[in-house]
Amino acid sequence: MAELSEDRRDKLDDSDFAYVDKDGERHLPIHDESHVRNAVARFGQTNFDSASEKKKAAKSIKKAAKDHDIELSDDDEVMKAASS
Repeated sequence: MAELSEDRRDKLDDSDFAYVDKDGERHLPIHDESHVRNAVARFGQTNFDSASEKKKAAKSIKKAAKDHDIELSDDDEVMKAASS
């Protein structure tokens, strides 16, 4: 996976992350192909504030995957959460 330095991460917009928690902490960067793949892999390890936030994050990852031509299977946890 491509490295994301603290300086570069700080320069990203909130929209470049699948999830921003209630404290403003940003999780699961989705700004490039490598990080989208990582977000898919780490989705199940992320603690969300609510089920609706989890669904919203899943939809963001799903959209980013489509934008980067990454195929997700219907059995993938992100796909299941996005359609729940």
